[in-house]
Amino acid sequence: MRLLGRFGGIMFTPDDLVVYPAQGVGQIERIDSKTVGGLVCELYIVRIRANNVTLMVPVNNAAHVGLRTLTPKDEAAAILESLRNDSGKVVYTGQNWNRRYREYSEKLKSGDLADVAYVLKELLLIGQNKELSFGERRLLEQATNLLTLELALSLSQDQQAVKDRVNEIFADVLQPKTEE
Repeated sequence: MRLLGRFGGIMFTPDDLVVYPAQGVGQIERIDSKTVGGLVCELYIVRIRANNVTLMVPVNNAAHVGLRTLTPKDEAAAILESLRNDSGKVVYTGQNWNRRYREYSEKLKSGDLADVAYVLKELLLIGQNKELSFGERRLLEQATNLLTLELALSLSQDQQAVKDRVNEIFADVLQPKTEE
């Protein structure tokens, strides 16, 4: 059981797997103390698994920035299954791309795995009817990586196996367009 910190957030320990919004799954390497402006500040040193970037997150600000534990296994399984539901759904592609981009970016930054799954699903469905722009493809890649790595770790599976499962769910959508 995790301890609650002085500021109400969960206290992490070295080697804990955590999720940093929009960056993905990382591992707490250590907890350091630094003096900043005459005040001693404790920092989580987090190494992000996807790109090997190291982040310093103030312990007392971790909950505010959205640092959290991995999604529980049952919730992860439900999120994966939610991708299967409504795969035939038609999404509104007439919406202004800038507005959609902002909405999707905010969802990816939210730290909520269900929001990441929503972005992935929407972009795959949009791609069924039109060629995705460069920005859309980048968001799709980010959503895919964020979702599949966390699901893989939560479900104790290989990330590629989870990607294959997502591709299977959207096989009808991912088929190359044929000229008629």
